[in-house]
Amino acid sequence: MKGLSKFPHSLKKKFRLRTGKPVDPVKAAKRKKRNDFLNRYSLLITFLCSFAGYFLIEAMARHSFALAFTFLDDRTKVFFYNVLIIFVTLLPAYLFRKRAFYRVLVSVVWLLLGVTNGVVLANRVTPLTGPDFRMLDDALRVSGKYFSVLQMIMVAAAVVVLILLLIFYLIVSPKFTGRRRPAVWIPVLALSVLAMTGLTKLYHEKHLLSSYFSNIANAYLDYGFPYSFGVTVFDTGISEPNGYSEELVAGVIRGEGPAAETELSDPAPNIIVVQLESFFDPSRVRWLRFSEDPVPNWHALSEKYSSGLYTVPTVGAGTVNTEFETVTGMSLRFFGAGEYPYKGILLKDTCESAAYVLGNLGYTAHAIHNNEADFYGRKDVYSNLGFSSFTSGEYMNTQNDVNANGWMRDRNLIPCITDALDATDNEDFVFVVSVQPHGAYPTEPVTENPVITVSGTATQEEKYAWEYYVNEIHEEDQFVADLIAELESRSEPAVVLFYGDHLPTMGLTDRDIRGRATVFETDYLIWDNLGLERKSQTLTSYQGVAEVMNRLGIHEGTMFRYQQTMKKRSTYFYNMQILQYDLLYGKRYAYGLTNPWSRTILAMGEKGIRVDKIQKMSPEGIYYVLGQNFTQSCRFTVNGEVLDTTYLSADTLLVRGIQLEKGDWVGVSVLSNSGSHEILGSSNTLVYGVGRLTDTAREEGDD
Repeated sequence: MKGLSKFPHSLKKKFRLRTGKPVDPVKAAKRKKRNDFLNRYSLLITFLCSFAGYFLIEAMARHSFALAFTFLDDRTKVFFYNVLIIFVTLLPAYLFRKRAFYRVLVSVVWLLLGVTNGVVLANRVTPLTGPDFRMLDDALRVSGKYFSVLQMIMVAAAVVVLILLLIFYLIVSPKFTGRRRPAVWIPVLALSVLAMTGLTKLYHEKHLLSSYFSNIANAYLDYGFPYSFGVTVFDTGISEPNGYSEELVAGVIRGEGPAAETELSDPAPNIIVVQLESFFDPSRVRWLRFSEDPVPNWHALSEKYSSGLYTVPTVGAGTVNTEFETVTGMSLRFFGAGEYPYKGILLKDTCESAAYVLGNLGYTAHAIHNNEADFYGRKDVYSNLGFSSFTSGEYMNTQNDVNANGWMRDRNLIPCITDALDATDNEDFVFVVSVQPHGAYPTEPVTENPVITVSGTATQEEKYAWEYYVNEIHEEDQFVADLIAELESRSEPAVVLFYGDHLPTMGLTDRDIRGRATVFETDYLIWDNLGLERKSQTLTSYQGVAEVMNRLGIHEGTMFRYQQTMKKRSTYFYNMQILQYDLLYGKRYAYGLTNPWSRTILAMGEKGIRVDKIQKMSPEGIYYVLGQNFTQSCRFTVNGEVLDTTYLSADTLLVRGIQLEKGDWVGVSVLSNSGSHEILGSSNTLVYGVGRLTDTAREEGDD
């Protein structure tokens, strides 16, 4: 029993360890006096801890204690409002015996949110939001691009240690021995919540707070982390407009005036929309200098074709929200702050889009993305947006052609685009999402002799990051030129909208950008071989496709028609909210109380995966699988079981360590490159040993 004397007193009591050592009355008296003091002034102590904890959260968000103090000094009322939010979440402790544990647990949660927000802001412009937790699976997939394996192991280890410490403290934490008085504390809690509700309403009326975040990063800085984060958690979807009714929606549509008649040329042009990851003209950064023009093709094309600034809803991240606005003609400003429709409403319901609208005119809609099919839920969302096919990275056999960050190079998109154009005899709508210039941008040299060198940065680390990014954009510029050259070599009329989805995660502010542009403005270019008039104007992402359609004489689709006719009206945004609510969350008065859009059956890949032969190469169970259009994501299947498979070429796979039996059902499946390893699609199925299917290397023939 000698070693047990070293156990904490509370553990001895918990497990009834008998040491025989008498209780020290002096220590017991001091402990009782301390506990009496803490209980007597617990509300004040809780408030002071809330103050200190919140100050630390803001310091982490701003990466500066001085800036946190400035926020306290400049926006004192808002600062203490956020302190009260944390304070109120700590009050339920009075309903439990384990009050100390509850306070520690809630405090740890707040501090973890603060730490996570600080880490997020160190890697992107937008802060931590509620929707980020719904995007956790996507975040984990790209975490390897931002953090080293050692860093991820350390984080995982820290989380495990923290959980163990909390469990330990749950066991050893003291219990409150007095009366809990739920009849007192429950009304106090209710009144506290009501008081916070009233204070929130008052602060809204006095414009100290707002639930509309035109710039989510600035909103967090202005309104504080607890309030802003709470808004992103609880404020989702589009609020019902005041007076929402059939008459209200009809009035919006009547206000557009007589509908212009669509007059497509014959043959109708292919319409291609290319979203360029993190693309903008880097020469627009005031202090950045280059050894040569990083985007010479873009500059030359901008002199000949329509171009300008492209206003997007996000900075540094949130690719899919710019994509949503572009393909639907809808604005994110009416959704909850930080919301991702691709992870919400579009996972369960259809939505008017360019794919649906052009599909009604005879177009076939294709989507192409050289990354995982289920990233941002695209393989499900694209069906609800009306696409007929989706070629994801898993259906490309150039998956090893990657940059230093591991992202597939965008030049691999060109053959996929031509495959889409060749897949049908009619006109095509092709929506392309690139990935190559995606962050994070390395702060150490990764290329010995970069084509373009940069200067003007404040630190060597920034120089390396910018140099990497600029050289990736230089390759993106060549991809744009090569795609145009490919389209020019074809005999089909075509128009292409190129645009950047957001600025890179480089900590840029409006002051860093030349002219009157902001960090929410990228660049766009509209190329065509139709002789369209050159225009130079700023477009928002929800106006981009509507502008292209307008130039081609297409005046279809509720939102696209609205963008073509109403963008200069004083009621533009109010009426847009009415239409978006009606089409997505309301009764669809604009459609006559029906939903005209049916979920499409999405074909994965333009070229089908096909198995032609199975050749047994040795008695040890080595087989060649011969066929067509194989990729690195292909796996051989036997009777539904997915086997380890080696990719050799687009027409050959290798399988080892199996013995096929006559009558086995064999085929090839395409697995998701994400951690889920979900089967995205499969080839034809053959019955082994039946017909002319080969069984040995010496035999020849087809199935």
